[in-house]
Amino acid sequence: MKSLYGKFVLVSVLVLTGGLVLSYLIVNSVYHRVMKEDNDAKHVAIADSMATFIGENSNLDLDQYMRTQADAGYILYVTDREGDGSFYGGPFDDKTLPPGTVEKVLSGETYHGMRDLPAETFWAGYFANDLANTAGAPFTYDGRPHALFIRPDIGLLFSELHWLTAIMLVSIAVIGFLAVLVTAKRLIRPLTELTEATNRVAEEQFTDLPDIRRADEIGQLSDSFRRMADKLAENDLARKAFISDVSHDFQSPLQNMRGYATLLMNPELSRDRRLEYAKIIHDESGRLSGLSRQLLLLTSIDQFTALPERVSINVTRQLKEAVRKFRWSFDEKELSVSMEAENMEICGDRELLEKVWENLLSNAVKYTPDGGEVAIVLKKEDHQVTVTVEDSGPGIAPEDRQRVFERFYRTEKARGKEGGTGLGLSIVKEVVGLHGGSVVASVSDLGGAKFTVTLPGR
Repeated sequence: MKSLYGKFVLVSVLVLTGGLVLSYLIVNSVYHRVMKEDNDAKHVAIADSMATFIGENSNLDLDQYMRTQADAGYILYVTDREGDGSFYGGPFDDKTLPPGTVEKVLSGETYHGMRDLPAETFWAGYFANDLANTAGAPFTYDGRPHALFIRPDIGLLFSELHWLTAIMLVSIAVIGFLAVLVTAKRLIRPLTELTEATNRVAEEQFTDLPDIRRADEIGQLSDSFRRMADKLAENDLARKAFISDVSHDFQSPLQNMRGYATLLMNPELSRDRRLEYAKIIHDESGRLSGLSRQLLLLTSIDQFTALPERVSINVTRQLKEAVRKFRWSFDEKELSVSMEAENMEICGDRELLEKVWENLLSNAVKYTPDGGEVAIVLKKEDHQVTVTVEDSGPGIAPEDRQRVFERFYRTEKARGKEGGTGLGLSIVKEVVGLHGGSVVASVSDLGGAKFTVTLPGR
């Protein structure tokens, strides 16, 4: 039985059956430990009462009296020393008594057959119509000792109760089983829908997802599934857009390199033209190399569960060195660059943190127009190091400020800039996260974008 529905029904049936068996055993134990002795004492008292009544009424018709008691719901056996025994009422299933029992009762002892019956099952105990399962009392009639053995006629007294009990148990079992079937079907149906939806999502079909609105764990699972599917759909679109962008970014410089390489093969090409075309090929190969490095870096970061090594890093010195590397880019666009930095250190990976500052400064250069401003501030706040990089570029739209850190994501403004792949800020977020920090994008006082990196201080 492989389906969850079948397993649920099977387990429920086993639980119901086990419950009935356990209930039977509990009732059986209660009878033998608590009720059996009380039941024996009750019937011994009745037998003694009957024996006393017979002894006090010498003119009593014993046979008629016994028949009357049998009609009242008892099975009786009367005998004397001569062995003249008579049975009244319903038949005994077993008419044997333990050896010497009759002689002991005739001698004046009371027989506790119900109490002393071996501890058998409940049905063979209380409901056993055996002569040994009786209460016995002595009495004198017509000047001779007699022995009286009685027990209730279960078939006469409880036949309706038997039927009612049987109907009740069968009804409980049937209703319980049907309730299990309906409940199991109701519980399994949304799981079946989610399974089918999972198969569709696996085939990259992100529409027609089940909308299961329930205030329980299945409802929570459905909500989580829908959020996951929405995220997968976004990632799928981003992945396809990334593949298209990267293909273009690779194809464009490759075509340029191929075209200019072909031109270089012209023997009549002037020296100036040859140098110009060689420089273009050099620049385009640099673009390809940079893109490949970013892809490899992001792939290697994915394999980290923790930083490969932690060393003491002077963030101030490292940030100043990064600014010096981009000095030619700032000068080329005539950007005004300001930097305020306190001297401070953190523990981390030196090379990875260099990639953070390089990507943030690269973005600032790329999106700040000629003659614009770039401001860098490094300070310590509450045992944390905060680095902000601001520019006077076009800024980031509010709806894009969270998504710019997603892999492969590029804003519409970024798509118009050559060389962007949507990986730089993803690398920033991954590296900062590995260092136990955070990065957020906001609006700058300069009118452009502002990136704030927060790292644990020493």
